Amino acid sequence: MKRLVQSLPLLLLPALISCNKNEDKYDASGTFEAVETIISAQASGTIKELNLEEGQTLQKGQAVGYIDSLQLYLKKQQLQAQVKATLSAKPNITAQTAALQEQLRQAQREQKRTSNLLRADAATQKQLDDANTQVDVVKKQISALQSSLGITSSSLTDQTKPLSVQIQQINDQLHKSTIVNEVSGTVLTKYAEVNEVTDIGKPIYKIAELNTIILRAYIAGSQIPHVKVGQQVKVLVDQTKDTYKTYNGTIEWVSNKAEFTPKTIQTKEERANLVYAIKIRVKNDGFLKIGMYGDVKL
Repeated sequence: MKRLVQSLPLLLLPALISCNKNEDKYDASGTFEAVETIISAQASGTIKELNLEEGQTLQKGQAVGYIDSLQLYLKKQQLQAQVKATLSAKPNITAQTAALQEQLRQAQREQKRTSNLLRADAATQKQLDDANTQVDVVKKQISALQSSLGITSSSLTDQTKPLSVQIQQINDQLHKSTIVNEVSGTVLTKYAEVNEVTDIGKPIYKIAELNTIILRAYIAGSQIPHVKVGQQVKVLVDQTKDTYKTYNGTIEWVSNKAEFTPKTIQTKEERANLVYAIKIRVKNDGFLKIGMYGDVKL
């Protein structure tokens, strides 16, 4: 009996080794990646301020710096002055027709007085006709002058429209001179520094959302029937030489066509095999990095 007890650990050792080997098995492997966005300059000029560093976390809509916009501001001031000068030449229709309006009131008073005299047989019909004609003449003069002044005023207003469009364009350029972060995430690479001259479309920095990260893995064709979008899986990442750190992941994409195994994943002999790519979204606790290898248990 004593010999049997002593030999029992030796009998269990192969089983334990087998269990450890089974734990190390995985169904797919790949590398972690993220959606990387390159934020580029939307204006040309010297970078006057750039408040960001690699590894810094930025929020969407956060202003991180600006590009020199002095010349744009001065151009805007010039255009606004031109608009003001042009509009100052617009005629004051009320003031310029004031004299004729007074003549009209005087002619209407004479017309009324003559009409009253005619009813009292103290004036002739010709006198009344002349008074009526005078009222009509002054009214036509006022109408003609108002029309002429209105055309002049409209013409001057139309002359300012191209200037107003130019001001709107400069306002847009001034807005784009502010470097605004468009994606919440972590700065991966910084391409520019303060006092460097940049141009429209020139990269300033690269950013990616790393709170969740994507593992692009590859599975064999025989595994496709057992994989679907939304499926929960286990993702294994090397923690030490002999242990793994386990994460929960969700399959969010399965390729609909086969491809040869990427060179970075398998040996030369196995690269000839056809596999299917899948994407697994994993919540990042801060340890997962772009380019790290991960294994998947379906």
